[in-house]
Amino acid sequence: MILLKTWRSVAFGVYGYLNFTKAAYLEHSKRYNPEDMQTKIEGKNFIVTGANSGIGYATAEGLASRGANVYMVCRSKERGEAARSKIQSMTGNENVYLERLIKFSSQVCDLSSVNEIKSFTSRFTSKDVPIHVLVNNAGLLEHNRITTSEGHELNFAVNVLGTYTVTELMLPLLEKAAPDSRVITVSSGGMYTTPLTEDLQFSHGNFDGVEQYARNKRIQITLTEKWAETYKDRGIGFYSMHPGWAETPGVANSLPGFSKSLSGKLRTSEQGADTVIWLALMRKEKLSSGAFYFDRVEAPKHLKFAGTGGSHAAAMDSIINNLRSLSSLSSYNETQQ
Repeated sequence: MILLKTWRSVAFGVYGYLNFTKAAYLEHSKRYNPEDMQTKIEGKNFIVTGANSGIGYATAEGLASRGANVYMVCRSKERGEAARSKIQSMTGNENVYLERLIKFSSQVCDLSSVNEIKSFTSRFTSKDVPIHVLVNNAGLLEHNRITTSEGHELNFAVNVLGTYTVTELMLPLLEKAAPDSRVITVSSGGMYTTPLTEDLQFSHGNFDGVEQYARNKRIQITLTEKWAETYKDRGIGFYSMHPGWAETPGVANSLPGFSKSLSGKLRTSEQGADTVIWLALMRKEKLSSGAFYFDRVEAPKHLKFAGTGGSHAAAMDSIINNLRSLSSLSSYNETQQ
């Protein structure tokens, strides 16, 4: 097991250095078709979580610059308001909104809390606004074990349980925009270092925040596959992607050594967000629901000889059941029967 984990880390490091840096992005971008990014989206509605900085901010700004109605879901009211104001100023698009937990409240949505997510989605659903694209961007890498007020390990609460809950509760509004609607989940190349695990909250062994983050991101990839299969007749596309190694506030804060060692070689937030926007704009018939994308092409979900593949079906069914229980939600298919 130690040798296998070592191989995964080495393989990921080499593969990442060759493909995830700024230089790799510039090389890959030579094949991009500019027409792919010229789709008209004026008047369409987009939700972006974690939109006040980094990949989320770049995504929200990129969509707003193309005339979209952008709903920003952020934890910090102050940073969210500043980001919204800046996007409006930079793009000239006034249809950029910061979604608060409760109308007239100074609070915004804490995506580590199932109860707060339910409050947010309940209020948003009352608007009866069709959602064309939900971008699950909010993420967290916390090195220490922290338990939320609802009793969940913090990384898991944001990266997995929060993503699951937001997506499931937004499905009715996404279906209103079908067949154009889609869900895009921002994962991480770090998921290449770990197989799928049912130990959702890292209850066994010494807690490792980096490993937990990678586990969470692996689950996001497999969740996307499961959603694509479960809701294939709903007219909603489900896609996951990863941005490469980008120089964002989140990376600088959570992985300062990594950020410093690759100074000058990391992608910009805009380069990291490029595939998110591409997935939001691309014609659905040219995309594969359930697939994992990187630099505008479908990417492998496992590295060779890393032993992260295996059979996910049974494990994923167990994970889905746990997520339903922890969020007290039923499958959207079940509620429609």
